[in-house]
Amino acid sequence: MRRTITAALAAVTACAAVACGSGHAPGSGGADDGRLTLGFSQVGAESGWRTANTKSIQDAAAPAGIDLKFSDANGKQENQISAIRSFIQQHVDVIAFSPVVRTGWDAVLLEAKNAGIPVILTDRAVDTQETDVYKTFVGADFVEEGHRAGDWVVSQYAAAQAPVNIVELEGTTGADPAIDRSKGFSESIAANPNLR
Repeated sequence: MRRTITAALAAVTACAAVACGSGHAPGSGGADDGRLTLGFSQVGAESGWRTANTKSIQDAAAPAGIDLKFSDANGKQENQISAIRSFIQQHVDVIAFSPVVRTGWDAVLLEAKNAGIPVILTDRAVDTQETDVYKTFVGADFVEEGHRAGDWVVSQYAAAQAPVNIVELEGTTGADPAIDRSKGFSESIAANPNLR
């Protein structure tokens, strides 16, 4: 997890240092000391992992020379959209967020793009019809994670003749990890009709 946070902060720093080609002037985000200002919107505190992720981001920001403006969406997309709009109004240098769900981001991401503020997606991706509204995604390949889980189930029940009933816990409905992990899992077990 520390490597992921370090990579995300490095990406934030690199994007802001060159303004990600956006024309947004680094250091104009309100920090008087010339540090980069990052607006970060966390999906919420849905799990111990997410709470640790938040703490890691907060702990890593100052040593990286980043003025962090943090918002917790409490699992609500509308809270995240409001936070992102607030970051735009504050003229932060970079916006990063872990999207609550995959869809419904076009308008606010276009607003950030039009304001010249680069956006970095962390941990979760988005589906958008707009082009170039975010600069990069820092996170896992969730389809591959689903494949690995499915492959494990297949190997554990390779000799089973009777039906094997599986309960899949998906997490946040409509979230990128839930959709992609389920897709990968389903693909991996598809050739085994006894796995249900």
